Amino acid sequence: MVGWSRDRADAVEALRRGAITDLADTPERTARGAALVVLAVPPGPTLELLGRLRPWLAADAILSDVASVKREVVARACREGLADRFAGAHPLAGTHATGFSAARPDMFDGAICYVCPTGSPGGGQAAHGVAGFWREVMGAEPVLIDAATHDEQLAWTSHLPQAVASALAVALAERGLQGVSYGPGGRDTTRLAASDPALWTDILLQNREAVLQALAAMGGSLARLAALVEAQDPGALRDFLGQGATFRRGIDR
Repeated sequence: MVGWSRDRADAVEALRRGAITDLADTPERTARGAALVVLAVPPGPTLELLGRLRPWLAADAILSDVASVKREVVARACREGLADRFAGAHPLAGTHATGFSAARPDMFDGAICYVCPTGSPGGGQAAHGVAGFWREVMGAEPVLIDAATHDEQLAWTSHLPQAVASALAVALAERGLQGVSYGPGGRDTTRLAASDPALWTDILLQNREAVLQALAAMGGSLARLAALVEAQDPGALRDFLGQGATFRRGIDR
């Protein structure tokens, strides 16, 4: 298993810990002769690498990725002539942390992993291979989904929470309160704001339209909450908060 990372220290640590068995000096060298190539980089570099790696792929190699947006990635793979050999993937695992130090052996155990076929005649076989990798090697639960549907759904379930956490963190930073001022609630709700800004710039811009719709709805919810507080209506405010509490408790069932 050959690996490459833009962070040389991360790559060396992965080799030392046995996560990979060989270390390449360029992304192209990781692809040469491989049966499966997985691009585990932000969405922007993913688009660039799809074109760079195509000449280096073995004739029967399958190519995949793990980016949090899929529509542009799948479209680029098709434009690069990789439609029959590519299937996008997005495992719902990990935290705000990045790099090999954030890795753990059980990260994907039981996690949902979306797999997005290209829709080409041979794309189904590639998607089957990628799904098998996530199920049999990584211990995840693959779910096939159309790339556009994936991006619309994730705009609400992943990208909006990230955007809200970042906006909250900016508001708190501008208020100037120090870290000792925050209890578990403040720390928990802003955890995602510590994520890699470059990564999330790519995600939010590549899924711009769906994210804007979600942000507009979020703005409406905040406006309703502000109106209820201003009106000093305890019954309506309790109902609003109760709706949120019921939904959140249901997620963990």
